[in-house]
Amino acid sequence: MYCRYCGGVCVKDGLQSNKVQRYKCKECLRRQQENYRYKAYDQDIDRQIVMLTREGVSIRGLARCIGISCSTILARIRKIADEICAPSINVGSEYEVDEMWTFLKNKHKPLWIAYALDRNSKEVISFNVGGRSIEMMTPVLDVVKEADPKKVYTDYLVHYLSLVPSHIHVRGKCGTNHIERHNLNMRTHLKRLSRKTICFTRSVDMLVSILKIYFWGAKV
Repeated sequence: MYCRYCGGVCVKDGLQSNKVQRYKCKECLRRQQENYRYKAYDQDIDRQIVMLTREGVSIRGLARCIGISCSTILARIRKIADEICAPSINVGSEYEVDEMWTFLKNKHKPLWIAYALDRNSKEVISFNVGGRSIEMMTPVLDVVKEADPKKVYTDYLVHYLSLVPSHIHVRGKCGTNHIERHNLNMRTHLKRLSRKTICFTRSVDMLVSILKIYFWGAKV
């Protein structure tokens, strides 16, 4: 048997409490068994979680489709999101920035998603979640300004006046067509962002994890 983690040779290492043969890798010294009954140990599970999450399947839906518990799904989503990095930035490109409304637990607790979209690659380069404030939007615009953009397109929200240099700032609905369409795609694909649904976000950190997988999880 070969190690499922490093590919090294495994040797027998006694029996587990359920009388199943246990193996130990001679290279990384990690213990494992040849076949797992519980599907959470399958190496293909992370890819399935990413694929189904990007298609808008809910947490309970993931648990039903894959056949593992909701708590395991939540832990896997957090783990996958922690390993995802933001994409590289195209210097000198044009960007669109917008914010999207959602809520936490109920509609009396509004939450906003601010993010920046590269006009050429249609890729999200940065996002943040929080109240509709300058403090929440600042990290997103800081990443955009690091890219030395030619133009930054936003709507008429007054917060952008103090965050985007005036010589590259273009305000108006006509300049944000791409990101507005992206907003629609997100509300279509992610049930927790849909306006008329019984699905909702229970925690900010889980929303951030879902968004990282949706924006940048295609390469996982």
